[in-house]
Amino acid sequence: MLNWNTIDTVLLDMDGTLLDLHFDNHFWVHYLPQRYADHHGQSLEWAKAEIYPLMQAKQGQLDWYCLDFWTRELGLPIVELKREIAHLISLRPDAEGFLQALQNSGRQVILITNAHRGSLSLKMERIELKTYFQRLISSHDFGFPKEAQAFWQALQAEVPFDPARTLFIDDSLNILRAARDYGVAQLLAVRQPDSRGELRDTEEFDAVEDYRVLSTQLQASSKKSN
Repeated sequence: MLNWNTIDTVLLDMDGTLLDLHFDNHFWVHYLPQRYADHHGQSLEWAKAEIYPLMQAKQGQLDWYCLDFWTRELGLPIVELKREIAHLISLRPDAEGFLQALQNSGRQVILITNAHRGSLSLKMERIELKTYFQRLISSHDFGFPKEAQAFWQALQAEVPFDPARTLFIDDSLNILRAARDYGVAQLLAVRQPDSRGELRDTEEFDAVEDYRVLSTQLQASSKKSN
């Protein structure tokens, strides 16, 4: 159970944390390879053999998250292709109630995502989240992914916060480890980022399984403080 009295700032990831990761998984694993295959008049197996090794090589780097990079690399309009299946973008169950509870608590709440601005804009068109955050920050603004310590240094310079009094929730264990290395005191992983995927072992991190639990804890903490 979190001690909300020791938390002034809440940093939240977007994809897989607030939004269901099914959209992104479906796009990169299935939809994009199929469109690439169609574009070249080749089989889906050929397209996957072309794209998957490149994705693996870029994992954890800023290029992996950069829609401009993939547009250049694959010769396809990535943002437009994402828009074709934008109906799959959805908020995780109970996440909005948690965001409302955070907003009511008066804490500093910042969205930090590795998503490219093009992807962030598309998702904000579909899901109205802006009102819950003081800032929406893409790692592309800084030139470093959240996996890098340079990201956290740039974030600290841009948005003053005390790591010792900060909660960060993300679905990536490597990113949570980077935040821990920077000194962020309270960390939560996400048990099931993709609603159609399996429950994950979040290893050394406690995990969010139902945002209603966090909302209840936060509201109870606020009542005690009053």
